[in-house]
Amino acid sequence: MIDLYYWPTPNGHKITIFLEETGLAYRIKPVDIGKGDQFKPEFLAISPNNRMPAIIDRAPSDGGTEATVFESGAILLYLAEKTGRLLPGELRARMRVMQWLFWQVGGLGPMAGQNHHFAKYAPARIPYAIDRYRNETNRLYGVLDRELAKSPYVAGDYSIADIACYPWIVPHEDQGQDLDDFPHLKRWFEAIKARPAVTRAYAAGAPYGRRGPDFNALEREILFGQTATRPEAK
Repeated sequence: MIDLYYWPTPNGHKITIFLEETGLAYRIKPVDIGKGDQFKPEFLAISPNNRMPAIIDRAPSDGGTEATVFESGAILLYLAEKTGRLLPGELRARMRVMQWLFWQVGGLGPMAGQNHHFAKYAPARIPYAIDRYRNETNRLYGVLDRELAKSPYVAGDYSIADIACYPWIVPHEDQGQDLDDFPHLKRWFEAIKARPAVTRAYAAGAPYGRRGPDFNALEREILFGQTATRPEAK
């Protein structure tokens, strides 16, 4: 059994997609990031960066005591190695997947995240920041589109690289991107969206989705106002 500390963000969706694809038993432990659940001591004990997702594996493959993992890319690698699924064993194929996983973790996710922040959540509109991150997101979509012209999936066969990237393309309209400008990416996006496991993964997160149109002032302070000297919700 996997305990998944989760909220329905792109990084959270990565893990439910993997779990649904592989059939691993899991239970969701909701972490309401608008209320500050990510700062609770019991969550910080497994995710010291106060970010979800995180997991507790109650039956790790080495037969030892429960294993905790934080950071979505690390969780995908851990679960892929645990199951022997969605990560090739052959050296070059494995490294191809790893490169694109790290590309998503270090590039697509952070840049799209800043795109969302300045376009939707920043208290003041800063045209330079909005243009900067929208343009960088566009560049990264182009990188992905060119790679997908070579093969049906991001790194050859369907893998954790696809699972990592897909949730960050779902909000493409909010990112100011038109998938018609990226035909190979659009073809891939529609294929991933149609996978039954992906449908189940998003359905699993639906009960935790936002009911209102935006974060209120307190939620914004919790999400965006923390520093090293204010490391927890007030």
